[in-house]
Amino acid sequence: MMPDIESIRRRLNELNLEHRDLDDIIARLAHAPGQDQLQLQRLKKRKLLLKDQIRHLERQLTPDIPA
Repeated sequence: MMPDIESIRRRLNELNLEHRDLDDIIARLAHAPGQDQLQLQRLKKRKLLLKDQIRHLERQLTPDIPA
């Protein structure tokens, strides 16, 4: 069954927004005095997970073209 393209696009937009927000948060925390390294590592890991999910959804939107 083919997932609804609109729902994939909505989810993709949500994930991209969260990814950008995490990027901003990580940048601010990295420059803050006495930053929590464990928290930074967790945020970076979450950001990578989001990136993987974004790529997966983008592949679903790209049709397979036979070679």
